[in-house]
Amino acid sequence: MSQHLESVKNLLVFLGKSLLSVLEALLFHIISKPRKNVAGEIVLITGAGSGLGRLLALQFARLGAVLVLWDVNKESNDETHQLAREAGAARVHAYTCDCSRREEVYRVADQVKNEVGDVSILINNAGIVTGRNFLDCPDDLMEKSFDVNFKAHLWMYKAFLPAMIANNHGHLVCISSSAGLIGVNGLQDLCSVKFAALGFAESMFIETLAKKQWGIKTTIVCPFFIKTGMFEGCTTKCPTLLPILDPEYAVRKIIDAILQEQLYLYMPKFLYFMVFLKSILPIKTGILIADYLGVFHMTEGFTGQKKKT
Repeated sequence: MSQHLESVKNLLVFLGKSLLSVLEALLFHIISKPRKNVAGEIVLITGAGSGLGRLLALQFARLGAVLVLWDVNKESNDETHQLAREAGAARVHAYTCDCSRREEVYRVADQVKNEVGDVSILINNAGIVTGRNFLDCPDDLMEKSFDVNFKAHLWMYKAFLPAMIANNHGHLVCISSSAGLIGVNGLQDLCSVKFAALGFAESMFIETLAKKQWGIKTTIVCPFFIKTGMFEGCTTKCPTLLPILDPEYAVRKIIDAILQEQLYLYMPKFLYFMVFLKSILPIKTGILIADYLGVFHMTEGFTGQKKKT
């Protein structure tokens, strides 16, 4: 009898907490969740030398954060360093690092700890795109994609998560992609690594919950194509539902998600609906929708990032 009462009690507590969580979500859908203050926080951004990484650095500079900029390209990273200083950042530190190389990540991470301090916001943003069909993509280029777009996340967590756990304070940000939610023709390697990055970040979020590390937050970002040059030549058949995103807009949404400690951010919002449809519709219906949205052909004109000369 007592065991039955205990089960009923647990069920009622579960239902009550579930209802409160739904009401809280509805409330914050109507009223913006309070934004946390990141002034003085040490923010490390990989791939900071250009594109999304540079724009994120400039936004965090305006918010008073201490910036740690990582990029494999020293010249472009130094440019971001200068722009961040001009944007008002009091402290900016630039490091040249190839995030695909584990030992190099650990070496530069030790430099950061000794010269700057414990990183409290880690943004895994560095990425490359091959834009080739699977059988046309050289093995070494595919391996590089896995090293930069996924394995680097493992080494970055290994390097900086221990201090966050010790301080019970930190924020882990994974820049994944809509290609980490739905398979796309011509992006086989990118879909693979972005699915992996999302799954890793999500499982690490669950691990922090299981270990009651309440002070460590996670944000997983899955945007559609952004006009940074990385996906140059890619197209969208339905710009109303799946627009190619303006970089400034994307960065504002990412910053808001981080400051409001939002777990998932999909851009545009239609992606939430696509993921829902993917899980409930018959496969033939899903294929028809994908064809209507142009998913089979959106990468056919891919040219990618143009190198500086």
